[in-house]
Amino acid sequence: MSSASPDELSPRESVLVERRSIALNRFDEDTPDIYRRPIELPQQVADWIAGWGGRSLFLTGAIGVGKTHTAWKTCRRWLEAQYGPGQPWQGTPIIKTYRSTALFDALRPDAPDGEGRALVKKLQQVELLFIDDLAAARPSTWTQERLFEIFDERYIRRRPVIITCDVLPNALSEVTGPRVASRLAEMCGDSIVLLEGPDRRQGVAA
Repeated sequence: MSSASPDELSPRESVLVERRSIALNRFDEDTPDIYRRPIELPQQVADWIAGWGGRSLFLTGAIGVGKTHTAWKTCRRWLEAQYGPGQPWQGTPIIKTYRSTALFDALRPDAPDGEGRALVKKLQQVELLFIDDLAAARPSTWTQERLFEIFDERYIRRRPVIITCDVLPNALSEVTGPRVASRLAEMCGDSIVLLEGPDRRQGVAA
């Protein structure tokens, strides 16, 4: 964003500054308290934010190394970057965040009439989708089919996803089905980031 004073901003720049502030404040309010603490992002993650170009991001590593915390901060930095110089005039980007277990539960076939289908459509269209701890969910044929609908549309439209998981994309077939695992591997490409370190939950909280 411009570093000019408010009096020096053009009407368009003023609107962008206001929208940026509202969007970031809303995202901060929705962020769980434990993930609001500042952390330094790995360089590979910072590079993804700066030039993602439709690529997705896959954060992997052992339990407790800070994958979820990193993902929340990445989402915020990504949102902030959408209001930077050279970004197209697209209104306010929408980010949806889901734990995999909650997502699979929401997509179950006995969900209230229309809710599952509406959720699939929403998650196909949002600007950024973050699914946390993907390997933790217990799949069914039904949820795998719905997941394919979501990922295939995002794959075709080059809409990014951020995934945290303790296994690599090519080991996710049992959870997501092979078609989603294949697409996810291609969507992330070289944006698969291994986070290392001790289990933070065994010492200071992450």
